[in-house]
Amino acid sequence: MQQVWSFFAGALLCNCIPHLASGLQGLPFPTPFAKPRGVGDSSPVVNVVWGFANLAVGALIAARHTNLTEIGTDALAGLAGALAIGTYMALHFGKVQRDKRVR
Repeated sequence: MQQVWSFFAGALLCNCIPHLASGLQGLPFPTPFAKPRGVGDSSPVVNVVWGFANLAVGALIAARHTNLTEIGTDALAGLAGALAIGTYMALHFGKVQRDKRVR
């Protein structure tokens, strides 16, 4: 079960990166709060708040559920979570950006 928590921590920590990066650059980026959900752009401020929320929850999960005696397995599960959500986000938002250029 500990690896499941590490997986989710990795996914949340990976998800915070594009939102914080876009928001801090003053660029809009899709969030779950946009219309249509996950496709429309949200403001930079919404992205900073959403990115920070992902960072905070991911860090809390990692701090609570990481066992230092088994850090190898936990780190691997966290990296798997980051890879899974990162791959999904790359595919999804790549399509979103391509569709925006076609319009």
